[in-house]
Amino acid sequence: QVQLVESGGGLVQPGGSLRLSCAASGIIFSLSAMGWYRQAPGKQRELVAAITSVGSTSYADSVKGRFAISRDNAKNTVYLQMNSLKPEDTAVYYCKVENYRPVYWGQGTQVTVSS
Repeated sequence: QVQLVESGGGLVQPGGSLRLSCAASGIIFSLSAMGWYRQAPGKQRELVAAITSVGSTSYADSVKGRFAISRDNAKNTVYLQMNSLKPEDTAVYYCKVENYRPVYWGQGTQVTVSS
């Protein structure tokens, strides 16, 4: 059974930073591509960043230059460093194992950017 546990969200002022973590189990993490998604109220869930098993990364245009995805295979954990946060980054953030069926989602972690 795949389990994904996200953490690290919270309330932050515009321009601030947060680091999200996603601990994965039930998969061969080192061979798995991982993605971070977000869903704002009333909007569809969208892919924010992804990292392949060998560390290649990709980002949505809206977060390029501000967010960084990374992984620690020894800890079965993927991270999302979020800098220069904007109110429009407010959402519930989820991680997912890419290219894996069935699809599993964690419970998500709330990120609120507000002054």
